[in-house]
Amino acid sequence: MYVGMEAPENSEEWVQDPDVLDTWFSSALWPFSTMGWPDENSADYQRYFPTSTLVTGYDIIFFWVSRMIFQSLEFTDRRPFENVLIHGLIRDEQGRKMSKSLGNGIDPMEVIEKYGADALRWFLSNGSAPGQDVRFSYEKMDAAWNFINKIWNASRFVIMNSEGMTVEDITLTGEKTVADRWILTRLNETIAKVTELFDHFEFGEAGRQLYNFIWDDFCDWYIEMSKEVLYGDDAVSKQTTQSILVHTLDQILRLLHPIMPFVTEEIWQHIPHQGTSLVVADYPVVHPEFNDETASKGMEVLKELIRSVRNIRSEVNTPLSKPITLMIKINDPKIGQFLTENTSYIERFCNPEELTISSEIVAPDLAMSAVLTGAEIFLPLAGLINIEEEIKRLEKELAKWTDEVKRVQGKLGNERFVANAPAEVVEAERAKEKDYLDKQAAVTERIRSLRTIQ
Repeated sequence: MYVGMEAPENSEEWVQDPDVLDTWFSSALWPFSTMGWPDENSADYQRYFPTSTLVTGYDIIFFWVSRMIFQSLEFTDRRPFENVLIHGLIRDEQGRKMSKSLGNGIDPMEVIEKYGADALRWFLSNGSAPGQDVRFSYEKMDAAWNFINKIWNASRFVIMNSEGMTVEDITLTGEKTVADRWILTRLNETIAKVTELFDHFEFGEAGRQLYNFIWDDFCDWYIEMSKEVLYGDDAVSKQTTQSILVHTLDQILRLLHPIMPFVTEEIWQHIPHQGTSLVVADYPVVHPEFNDETASKGMEVLKELIRSVRNIRSEVNTPLSKPITLMIKINDPKIGQFLTENTSYIERFCNPEELTISSEIVAPDLAMSAVLTGAEIFLPLAGLINIEEEIKRLEKELAKWTDEVKRVQGKLGNERFVANAPAEVVEAERAKEKDYLDKQAAVTERIRSLRTIQ
């Protein structure tokens, strides 16, 4: 027997072995040979063949996937799987295929050591689209790590504020605040959307839906709004809000578990639950009885109002700690009724020392304003800021950003610098240019808006 990269010198005297199979032959038998075949009555064969879904890269469709289909049809007369999910390859940050020659390979064990397995799984899942390559990025790994930290900290808040509660204490039937009704509605919407996306293998979009619900709706809005009840004196309302916090977190962990199995299991073991492990817990389902369109629409207006007030405060350099006069002109009676019934949230998040909600409001001469759905808001500037002084301050800031723009554009206009500097240095300067131009434009707009109300 002769084995080598080239034929032997007297190759005419040798005969190629006719029984040699290619490398992929045994792999092509994998769907059924691992299930007890040729015994088609074996328990594994009966239960697992054909399988539901094969997940694989596009680079081995011909070498592996097609051959599994051929062999399965030949030996069992059945297709080996119902679905084939084709995913892309993991490339480096520049879009190059990882290889030893380029030295751009990433050791996943080193990534896991630094960020954890769940962060890597989230990055790969959230950054994927069927058939498209994924560029590995440490910046995106940092974002995945930050998201898990956000979930962890939110979970600690829920656990601390539900201490001593058992599954039997969880009740979703009590009288609810508008924030309670809204978060349950948003939870239903998220469950429905994520389930549909999972069913269609749209893992990247499912991740984005989960991210938006968890970070924005649950952490940034509902948890903050729940504090009003949690730190209040109404024990019945407190138990309802505690229950909704625990229930919503429980459902979030179940939705996330296929992507983040480790951190979700750890958190789930510390909240009231039934069963031994999250991995065998029921997948979330929609509860239509918790849908509340009125609360959902009203909360969107309330959030829009709070964001607008915060933006105006930022524009006129006024911190939240400084009380303001807030005037809300109502154009839609239903919106007016909703805001009037929920002034406690406006007071908590906007800090007005004087709050007026009316359809009869006349716009003040010196005021910042914003248009909402069904309403307008006005923040009178009298006593809040000295407009002339604020314009002077902004003009100094504008001069600073104008100088920075000139400096960086001078660099980028130097052909020798662009030609000889490392690519990453040039890109960094271009990023600075965009940042400085954005800041220059924002300050210019603030000066313009202040001058219009002088």
